[in-house]
Amino acid sequence: MAKNRKPDADKLPVSQRIDSRMPNPKRREMSPTDWAVKGELILNCSCDVFCPCVVSLGAHPPTEGHCHAWMGIVIDEGHYEGEDLSGLNVGLLVDIPGRMGEGQWKVAAYVDERASGKAYNGLLQIFSGQAGGTTGLFTMLVSEIIGAERAPVQIERDGTKRRIMIGRKIQGEIEMLAGKDPEHPVMVSNSKYWMGPDIIVARGTKSKVRDYGRVWDFGGKSAEICPIDWHGPK
Repeated sequence: MAKNRKPDADKLPVSQRIDSRMPNPKRREMSPTDWAVKGELILNCSCDVFCPCVVSLGAHPPTEGHCHAWMGIVIDEGHYEGEDLSGLNVGLLVDIPGRMGEGQWKVAAYVDERASGKAYNGLLQIFSGQAGGTTGLFTMLVSEIIGAERAPVQIERDGTKRRIMIGRKIQGEIEMLAGKDPEHPVMVSNSKYWMGPDIIVARGTKSKVRDYGRVWDFGGKSAEICPIDWHGPK
C-alpha cells in the first residue's frame, strides 16, 4: 500500500504504487472537489497524421486502430482544496484499444516528486476523474489505472519545441508544425475537444516510452500542444 512505498525505488509492484485511498478504478465515483489547473498539455501518440480524435471528439478511430500515447501537463497555476499545485508537472502513459470515446483506457500516472502529500493525492484524484469537473469524464473512460507513482517529471518549453523526460520511462520531444505565417503554428481553433478549444498541431521528433511492458516509439507521429484551463465542479 502507499504507506509502504519506497519513494526512491525505480520499479515497485503495482499494489505498492497505487495510492491506497483510490478504490478499484472500475468502481470509481466522482466526489466533487474544489480544484483548478491552468497551464499546458502536450502529447505524442501513435497516429500517423494529426489525431482524428480532436475533430471527431473521440468518435473516429485512431489511424492505427488503437491509440498509444504519452501526455505531459505543466501546471502554471493551480490548487486542490487550498493546496498549491503551481509549478508541478504530471506525466501520463495512455493505452486506448480503439475509439477514444468508447473508453477502456489503461493509464499510468507519474506525479512530480516535488509534490507534497496532499498535492500528490489531489493530482491523482484529478487525473483519475474522481475530483469531478473537467476531468470527471475519466471515471467513465479509464477502465484501469495500471500504476501511479512519484517521479522526476521534467518538461521543457523551448520556443516551438516541447520536451518531456521521466527517467528512462518516457523521453519525448515534439515540435509545432509551421504555418504560412511563421509567427503562428498550424492549429485547430474553437473546438469542443475535452482538453481545450485551441489545439496546436505538432509532430514527434524523438519520442520513446518504456514502461509497464510497453515499448513505443512516436518519432514522426502526431502530437498536440494545448493551453488548459480546467477546474472542479464547485
